[in-house]
This record gives sequence, structure tokens and C-alpha cells, in this order.
Amino acid sequence: MNSQSTNNLFQQPLNVLGLGLQSFSDNLATAGGEVLHLQWQPVAEGDEHANWTLATLLEHEQIRAANEVALERYLAAQPVLVGVSVAHQEIPALSGQRRILHAGPPIKWADMCGPVQGAIAGAIVFEGWAADVASAMAMAARGDVALEPCHHYQAVGPMAGIISPSMPVWVVENRAHGNRAFCNFNEGLGKVLRFGANSDDVLARLRWMGDVLAPTLAEALRQTGEIELKPLIAQALHMGDECHNRNAAASGLFFKRVAVALASQPKGCEVLAFIAANDHFFLNLSMAACKVMLDAAHGVPHSTMVTVMARNGVNFGIRLSGAGDQWFQAPANPVNGLFFPGYGVDDAAADLGDSAITETAGIGGFAMAASPAIVKFVGGTPADAIGHSMAMQQITLAQHPAFTLPALNFAGSATCIDARKVVDRNILPVINTGIAHKQAGVGQIGAGITTAPLACFVEALGVIANGLKE
Repeated sequence: MNSQSTNNLFQQPLNVLGLGLQSFSDNLATAGGEVLHLQWQPVAEGDEHANWTLATLLEHEQIRAANEVALERYLAAQPVLVGVSVAHQEIPALSGQRRILHAGPPIKWADMCGPVQGAIAGAIVFEGWAADVASAMAMAARGDVALEPCHHYQAVGPMAGIISPSMPVWVVENRAHGNRAFCNFNEGLGKVLRFGANSDDVLARLRWMGDVLAPTLAEALRQTGEIELKPLIAQALHMGDECHNRNAAASGLFFKRVAVALASQPKGCEVLAFIAANDHFFLNLSMAACKVMLDAAHGVPHSTMVTVMARNGVNFGIRLSGAGDQWFQAPANPVNGLFFPGYGVDDAAADLGDSAITETAGIGGFAMAASPAIVKFVGGTPADAIGHSMAMQQITLAQHPAFTLPALNFAGSATCIDARKVVDRNILPVINTGIAHKQAGVGQIGAGITTAPLACFVEALGVIANGLKE
């Protein structure tokens, strides 16, 4: 190139495609250039083995066929609320021995975060196995009570996720395949067991829920008949909910469905007042519906579809349809969000709860475009909410035909996470969630946005790859 050509080159407008570090593009833009920056980083953080594993799975015919089966089972599922029961009557493992279920993947008592330990201690006192919280803590530390994940027994629970034998549970059945799922009842906000609170007033509320709320609702459901939950969730998405951290519309729709039947009950007005005061009441039904739909898709050999995402306040765990009941875990990410006055990041427990089952099913954080008001609770802007929903389309197998989002021209919400796409595209599943104080008994201190850790998906794909070799 001669000197004249060189001079002409440097006199042309600077148009640059930036790749990699944002700061490189920022410097060029400051110098007057027009820069299109592409967010890119090495797949699987540059892990050579993980990259090779991914390359062998991306176009694999057995995986494609398996994912089609899992997706079809999930989409065909029809979650129906069939009744209210007591945990030990529906989950045999809770009958005849001291066992308590908790949120997230398996974890030992000594390794649990404060809110989960506090909630377990409260449940022990609630069951009458110990006279006070201190004795309950000692009992759990000795191993006198078995502690296992809710997911091991077709159950889910928000935040600490505690289900003990005497607690009432929702019973949701998938009419298409016959499987059932269970979830505890929502206590409302403030100092509640799911955030680790275990004071006398917390336990008194739990007893009222078992003695009054549950039997009154059970009788009302006998009058109303079964309630189909998929259409109710779909309608709530059109009314501004995303059915994880915003359930105002869904709770209102449920209230409307049962109000007349409840009004005829001796304690009906008391129950109606409790439901009306709790915009999160439907959350636990949303979780059970998502659980029963995803369980229908679990167990398809070689499928890379994610059927569980759950957190215990220490670790984040996932399960894949094609990897049996194996958990893949990594440290739970912190939550980036809004804190109540007087609290901050240093006060917060790590990501916690089974409620990410909603995102796993394609609602919650995946459906935030339907719920612009949610950003007032978890942070960000309405544009961010839409951006999250659009980004999730890149890591899923399909758009849900029933769960449609008005803000996206009624496109279906991204559903059925493909672990391969998560790793290949470096896009992590987004979750909106409450934030618990790291100490037991304080309760909720905020809400925000977090993501699943990449390491879970990398490890899971290794197991799928090994299974294809057998």
C-alpha cells in the first residue's frame, strides 16, 4: 500500500465491529468512531474439555429426538388443582418418622444457611418434636430429624421451602399423564417460616392454617370442583403477572373462583380475609403446577432439557430430563436487586428457594415482559423486563403456546431450557426472586434478579455425553 492510499484510509470514517472487552469499543467511540459492540466471551469460560463435549452434543440426533419427546410431554401436561390435604397423607416418607423437606438440592444441616436452619427449627417445634427453638436446633444438629429436598418427593416450597408432616399441602394432578405434585401454603409477607422466622406468632399462624384455612378451602374445592391451573396462569400473564414474584392477578382470579363457596363456610369470611390480604397467595399453586408439568418431561434418556432449578441458600442445583435424579450443583449466585430500608448486600443470604421451578417452566423471570410493574419490586426498567424475556428465547426449546406475552405481540414465553444452548451461547437462565436475610428470623429484606451458575450446565452435559457412549 503506498503512502497516498494510507492517508486516504485514515481520512475515512471509522466504523468498527467490537468483539470482547467493552472498554476497547468505548475507547474507539470516544475517539469519534462508530462502533457496534458484540457481547462475546469464550464458550464455557474457555474450558477445552467442556467445549469438546458441547461440540459432540449440539447436532446429536439422539438428543434432538429425546428433547422432542420431553418437550411434547411438558406441553401436553394439564395441571389441575384436585384438592387440599396434609403432607404426611400424600407423601408416605413423611409418615411414621421424623422427616422434614427443604428447598433446593441436598445439603447437610451444618452447611445450611440461617433462614433454612431457622425454618427447620420452627417446623420441629410446630410438629411438637421439641419444646422450643433451641432444643429443635440441637435435635437437628444431632441428626434426629431426616432432612431432604422437596424435589425428592414431587414437592416444592418457596424460599426455605419447609414441608413437615402436619402441614397442609395443595394437591395438583397432571390430567394428561396422572402424576401429582405438592406444595405448602403461602403464609403471606413479613416474618414467616419460609424466611426463617420461628417465633410464637409464626407458629400460631401455621396452626391456624392447618386447623382453619386448609379444611375450609378443602370444603370449598369440593363445592367448586377441580380448578384447571394452566388457563388461569395464562390469563394472569395477560393481566400483568409473571406468576413468580407478581401474583396479584392470579391470586385475584383464584379468589373469584372460590369466594362464593368459601362464603358459605363457618370460617369462610376469616379465610377470605386472609387470601384477600396476600397477593402472593397463588405463588404456591403456580409452583405446584410448574412442578407437575416438568415432572411429566423428566426421565427421557439423553434429553438435555432442564426439569429442575432449585436453590438452598448455599448451592444452586439443576436436574436434566436425561440424567435421572442426579443433581448438578454450584455455589448460588448473589441476588442483584432492591433492598428494604436499612438493609443491603452484606445482610443478604444467597439465592434461595424452589420457586425457580416457575422459570424452569417458562414463566417467572422468563415471562417478565408480561409484567412491567415487576421492575418496581425487583429493580430495572420495563425495557429490561422485555429484554430478559427475549434473551431467554435463545436458550430454550420452544415458545409456550398457552403462556403468551402481550408486550411481545402475544409470542409464547420461552420454555424448556436446553442445557446445550445455555453453555453454547453463554446466556444464563434469569430468575427473579425475593431476598432473605442471612440470619434466621429476620425475614425478607428485598427482591431482585439473579442467574443460574454456568458450572451446573457444564457438568450436566458431561453426564449426558457419557451416557451416549454407553
